[in-house]
Amino acid sequence: MPNHSLVEAKATTSYAIEAVNLSKYFGDLVVLDGFNVQIKRGETMVIIGRSGVGKSVFLKLIMGILKPNSGDMIMDGVKINTLQDDELNMIRRKVGMLFQGAALFDSLTVGENVGFSLLESKSVPYGEIMQKVREKLKVVGLAGIENLDPSELSGGMRKRVGLARAICNDPEIILYDEPTTGLDPIMADAINELIVKMKQKLNVTAVVVTHDMTSAYKVGDRIAMLYDGKIIAVGTPDEIKSTKDPIVRQFITGSALGPITDKSRYLINSEASH
Repeated sequence: MPNHSLVEAKATTSYAIEAVNLSKYFGDLVVLDGFNVQIKRGETMVIIGRSGVGKSVFLKLIMGILKPNSGDMIMDGVKINTLQDDELNMIRRKVGMLFQGAALFDSLTVGENVGFSLLESKSVPYGEIMQKVREKLKVVGLAGIENLDPSELSGGMRKRVGLARAICNDPEIILYDEPTTGLDPIMADAINELIVKMKQKLNVTAVVVTHDMTSAYKVGDRIAMLYDGKIIAVGTPDEIKSTKDPIVRQFITGSALGPITDKSRYLINSEASH
């Protein structure tokens, strides 16, 4: 039976995803601290920042895999961190995720990987699942490979199979975790093209976390910079490119000198002195 409160909440907000004063820590390690962002329905938001700053943690909070220590994670107007498991599972059905490294199961065929969640739920006849699998593989440019094993695929093909799996349930939201990591520039651009295509073809909301600025500029409607547990800047690609903020400027230009490096050196020196 549908949860009408979830349906009604969606109708009252133009945001697909909102993070409100999120904090997340693991023991003494503070990852997110007063993290705020609003992602409009149908837009692609790119979260940039250095490795290890909490970008992937944010994706896990969206999925409900992690819960914040404080603040609210909101999807379609619903605070998902307050939901019971059955309600959270309803929300998760709206979301597909391309994991870093694709995260394919080597013991399953490509087709079984793409249709994994539907096969596990046993809610759709096998023939219908395989038809959907073939359709999604065609969307990502890999028609006819459903009987191959993941070990037979190149890195770029694995990424595209992972994307086919992410869209197999026809999600409203797609999350991309470092989608171009480990790929050569040509294959990385092919994945960027697919991300743009998914938005145009499926009209989905997307969140992309990356430190690849070429990818960020190409796929993002807006880009947000995560630093020191907070979003410190949000803007269109052109606005981010022309920013005067010294921290954002240092990151997007890849300079070894600047406030980020200075802070890292201070922390290292402080630890060494104790």
